[in-house]
Formats: sequence, structure tokens, C-alpha cells
Amino acid sequence: MPRIVRPTAYGTPDVLTVTEVPVPRAAADTVVVEVRAAGVNPVDWKLYSGTFHAVDEDLKESAGVTASLPSLGLECAGVVTEVGSEVSGVRVGDEVIVFPVTEAYADYVTAPASSILPKPAGLGWPEAGSLLLTGTTAAHALHAVAVDAGDTVLLHGGSGGVGLMAVQLAAARGATVIATAAPRNHALLTELGATPVAYGPGLADRVRTAAPQGVDAAADFAGTEEALDVSLELVADRNRIVSLTGPDRRVEAGIKLIGYGPGQDAGTEVRAAARADLVHRAGSGTLRVVVDTVFPLAEAAQAHKAGLAGHAPGKLVLVP
Repeated sequence: MPRIVRPTAYGTPDVLTVTEVPVPRAAADTVVVEVRAAGVNPVDWKLYSGTFHAVDEDLKESAGVTASLPSLGLECAGVVTEVGSEVSGVRVGDEVIVFPVTEAYADYVTAPASSILPKPAGLGWPEAGSLLLTGTTAAHALHAVAVDAGDTVLLHGGSGGVGLMAVQLAAARGATVIATAAPRNHALLTELGATPVAYGPGLADRVRTAAPQGVDAAADFAGTEEALDVSLELVADRNRIVSLTGPDRRVEAGIKLIGYGPGQDAGTEVRAAARADLVHRAGSGTLRVVVDTVFPLAEAAQAHKAGLAGHAPGKLVLVP
């Protein structure tokens, strides 16, 4: 029987369990997809660890928050196996990318037709299944602070999944990109178009050296006190600082906050509009999806432990 990975309780990755379930059936307006790869994201372990921030009521389904235990897996790619009677433009056998979706840690997933995008033939399954959550988040962050040609943008957490996407998208816009990361990931950032700087004491001075022309905008994907302090110190216009995560004092700082929580901009329309462009870029090879490790579906707990360790650049992926 088909499998699905679900938490049995709130806690550590050890609460994740593989359960057998019936093959899902398509409703009139949905599509069933046999999953070939599902992206692993920090939001997944935050949901069942109890560390995820409050979520607005009308955004809980998008974030995978349910009345009981959370659903895991917000993005995937696979092959269509059933199409609802009211769905057009999708056929059985199509190779597709599915986002947004819930419960993608599974052999099969059901999704609304609006979440289905054609997978480019040249894009591998792990890359296709882990492209859009980080990609749309990065696109939203750059949109929020209006990064454009001629800007110098500071990206905190440049070697994470979102950061690597933001580096490439900002560089493609013609911006000068300064990205923070551990030294072991500097070569990768340089390859993708950024000037890397090490985080830690003295960060502001290192950024000034890397960008003597000044910093126009900053995006924080690291969520540290240091990232917030340095952004506030170097960027004059607080409307051009955006944060995905971080300390509570971000609220009083007057910067832009994105995400699903109260007072944050979910960017639903911006993210939806970015999907097709991201797929096109990835399919044409102008946007690289950096996949670090691929785990079997049954080893979801190990994938989460690797993610929590936080050493690897790029994405972790589950494959059935």
C-alpha cells in the first residue's frame, strides 16, 4: 500500500512515522500525483517541534497547520495518475511540479489543479521537487524590498535553501549581491554570483569592505540577532529591510516581515505569480536548484536531523 510520513506527536524527528494509507482519489477539481521527489524545508520540523510561530487562521492550511498534528511536505514533483472531472489542461502521465500542497511526504498526493505546473524535461526530480517553496520565498523577499539593477543587497543566510535562490535571482536582476555564510560555502556563493562574507563578530565591517558603495537593501534568512543589527546599521531605509525569521524585536524595528504569522505579509499573490518564472529559469538552466542530499522517504527522520544540524548548503529531498 502507499505510504505517508506523519508525526505521531509533537517533539523531535524521532516522532516521524511511516504509515500505510489507501491510494487517494481525485475530487472533481483535484489531481492525484505519484510523488517522485518532495522537498524538505525548515518549516516541516518547526511545525511538529512546537517552535513554529503563531499562524493567521486563514493561512493555516497553506502552512500545513491542522486542527490536530501538522501535515508535512509543502512541495513535490511527480507523475499525474488521476485527473478530476472538472480539471482541464492536465492529463494522466504528465510530469508535474506541485506547489503549494500539503502532505507531500508520501507516495501519492492530492492537489488542486491550480497547484500543478508542467515539469521541464531537463529538470531532475530532486530539483523539481524542491524548487518552489524556497524559490517563491526568495522572490517574495526581493519583491518586498524592490531589489533591482544597480542595487547592492545584503543577504543573510546566503547558503541556505532560500538564500541560494535569492542570490541567483538578485544577481539576475543586475544587483550586486553580498551574502553571509560559513567560509566552507563561500566558493559556491561566488559561483552563483555573490560576494561572500563570513558571519560573526565584525560582520558589519566586512560588509563595508565588500561593498564600499554602501548597501541599499537587506534580506534576512538567518534569523539571528546579528543579522538584524547589521541590517539596521547598514541600510538607511528600513522599508528596504525584510526578515523571514528572527527575534521578536523585529516588530518594533519598523522593517518588513514576511511569512504566515500575525503582522507578516504572506505574499500569496506575489509567490503564485513567481512560480512559472522560477520553473522556466530552472528548466532553462539559468536558475540552479542546489540539492545537497537525497533521502529515501522512509528516512524522513534522518533528513530532518540533517536539516536541524544546519551544516549543508542547499536542499534536502525525500524520494519514495
